[in-house]
Amino acid sequence: MKTKLRFIAVGAASIFILSASNKDSSDEAPTSESSGPGIGTPGGILLQIELPDELSEGNNYSASRIPNLLPEAKKFPEYRVPKGTVLLSRGKKVTSSDDFPVINKPALVTDGKKNGGEGYFLELLDSTQWVQIDLGKSAPLYAIVTWHYHHQLRVYYDVIIQVSDDPAFKTGVTTLYNNDCDNSSGMGKGADRPYLETRFGLLVNGKGTKARYVRLYSRGNSANMMNHYQEVEVYGIPE
Repeated sequence: MKTKLRFIAVGAASIFILSASNKDSSDEAPTSESSGPGIGTPGGILLQIELPDELSEGNNYSASRIPNLLPEAKKFPEYRVPKGTVLLSRGKKVTSSDDFPVINKPALVTDGKKNGGEGYFLELLDSTQWVQIDLGKSAPLYAIVTWHYHHQLRVYYDVIIQVSDDPAFKTGVTTLYNNDCDNSSGMGKGADRPYLETRFGLLVNGKGTKARYVRLYSRGNSANMMNHYQEVEVYGIPE
């Protein structure tokens, strides 16, 4: 009996170590679920997106000061969505918590341009800020891809993505992603891991959640206290 218990314990530990190793060594873009081929909708079609060009300007972060940081992404994952899924957000209305953005206007977030250099991004003031996309009408959402500032390896803090049919986000709110590790933004402690900004962006599973509005939060970054967005793409099935 003692031998059997010892074998089970060792086996369980081995499985845990293997799982953790696979997660940390993944070279795919950060997602809101485990990385790997076929994630997203089982049996769906591969999500096809146009990635921005590589334009590295070095890095501005300290891994030792950011607990549980994901490794730098080297590719976009094989992510599946239901047939009929299309880009819903292109050209849609965008508002923000900052009434007077430091650089550019919120409309830049859905203009389809991801390759811009310095100045080709929306910059909001420090502290927790958000941008919100109005898709025009409610639809099942399957993927949200976000680029804050991919021309430098940096980490944006308190990245939270929520969806709702209420433009004020008072009722019917679903949180799809939250990497606020200490609840500094006051919306609850998140379980997602911080990540490095790259041209592959952040991919979040919409899980078929039906919503009209998408709100994305952040609270500064490892380079400065400001909040930035180069592009956000929301994919779903129009109804």
